Amino acid sequence: MSESRAGQLAEARDLVDVAHLVTAYYTQQPDPENPDQQVAFGTSGHRGSSLKTAFNEQHILATTQAIVDYRRDQGTDGPLFIGRDTHGLSEPAWATALEVLVANDVTVLVDDRDGYTPTPAVSHAILRANRSKPLDRNGSGLADGIVVTPSHNPPSDGGFKYNPPHGGPADSDATKVIAAAANDYLRAGLKGVKRVPFARARGAAQSYDFLGTYIDDLPNVVDMQRIREAGVHIGADPLGGASVAYWGEIGDRHNLDLTVVNPLVDATWRFMTLDWDEKIRMDCSSPSAMASLIARRDEFQIATGNDADSDRHGIVTPDGGLMNPNHYLAVAIQYLYGGARPGWSSAIVGKTLVSSSMIDRVVAGVGAQLREVPVGFKWFVPGLLDGSVGFGGEESAGASFLRTDGTVWTTDKDGIILALLASEILAATGKSPSEHYGELTAQHGAPAYARVDAPATREQKARLAGLAPTDVSAQELAGEAITAKLTEAPGNGAAIGGLKVTTENAWFAARPSGTEDVYKIYAESFRGADHLKEVQAAARDVVSEALQS
Repeated sequence: MSESRAGQLAEARDLVDVAHLVTAYYTQQPDPENPDQQVAFGTSGHRGSSLKTAFNEQHILATTQAIVDYRRDQGTDGPLFIGRDTHGLSEPAWATALEVLVANDVTVLVDDRDGYTPTPAVSHAILRANRSKPLDRNGSGLADGIVVTPSHNPPSDGGFKYNPPHGGPADSDATKVIAAAANDYLRAGLKGVKRVPFARARGAAQSYDFLGTYIDDLPNVVDMQRIREAGVHIGADPLGGASVAYWGEIGDRHNLDLTVVNPLVDATWRFMTLDWDEKIRMDCSSPSAMASLIARRDEFQIATGNDADSDRHGIVTPDGGLMNPNHYLAVAIQYLYGGARPGWSSAIVGKTLVSSSMIDRVVAGVGAQLREVPVGFKWFVPGLLDGSVGFGGEESAGASFLRTDGTVWTTDKDGIILALLASEILAATGKSPSEHYGELTAQHGAPAYARVDAPATREQKARLAGLAPTDVSAQELAGEAITAKLTEAPGNGAAIGGLKVTTENAWFAARPSGTEDVYKIYAESFRGADHLKEVQAAARDVVSEALQS
């Protein structure tokens, strides 16, 4: 058995042929009756590879027209902000979308540098445009947006997501309508899809300073002055993504001691180290993908990474290496609600139900209210928008929080401000985020957390997604009495699309995969790694029994 290459620099055999990828985008014809070649919105838009006929020009033509139809039906008649990341398929898809948008007389705003645009900068732009406008009234010039990105996915993938006037990810009600309409257009041979030549579309698009508007506003959400005065030595790695031009400007405009660790953009990502499965993946929460930056951790007081569209964050410290996302979320909440944002006393903390229970203990310790929701950042959007949720975070290293005055910053994940917050924490306290986490474990215990996969057929996955608490007959889990059996999130009553079972010191959650014949088991124990293994084994038994009942 060959030794794993995870964490090692990519080799020529790992690189995608970008020319072949783009050619396939324009030449491959999707089969609208093949489920694997249809438009399908997951938690963050439609994703796929042109090489698998899952992300091709026809998909984007159909999806963009469907978005135009949807926004018209919703009465959204203001400008549409569109950004793209650095994936090889992003610019072709961005160009296709422009052709359809302009043909439908949509006012389109594109980056004034003709550069890459992080997801949070698009959300920020939408909210700024809609400031002081009621989002529940039609025909009031409301803006919305599109981000062309597959996030941290491998270089062969493309992605396309829609952000309505609230600035965050479209909810499932919207995406179901958009996906269904897009697939109807595919079946109709694109009949009804409007399009103009790219030169005309590009000429009609208006310019918007995404970079300057976002960066100049940062002191209203992060204490940039404190970071500057403390002289925190920061290393920022965009991982070849959309924040590549942003980090240098953040350092220059705010006079920070900041080094852009890797300013290169290359659609093959040949400078990346391979992820756990020996694929190139820009996952800034993965020790394997972040191996290069981790190796340089002693050069900086705080080092950070972002994924390709900069909606995720990775925090590296000299004393702790790459922080587990759950650990950093707990530290960020402790810091923000423990005195750094005194005006937030009544603001709720939002977490996904597969995030660490350390967050529950931290929230209780600072006297805040917790709202536990299903997986997906969309669940935090209403609360962030009206300021009732001060911080919303996911276990997959995606989060955002309010401005210092308690008003909305972004309603989509923002890896840039989470990265900067790590430097604020160090500047304000003199301790790194990893040191703070050590203090939290001394106070609340040290949880062991992991996610594993278990095989499941399509029918079993459907059954899992539809379970009721009464389908679980077990009364104990790994030696502890079961305290709750959940198929709805306690924070908002929404279906979780799976099952969560809790005890006093442990829990597990099982959710079907949307792309593979497996279900995912998230589990945690405050009784150590050995007990965690018992929880995982018991979880498989509980789920198997429930699926057979």
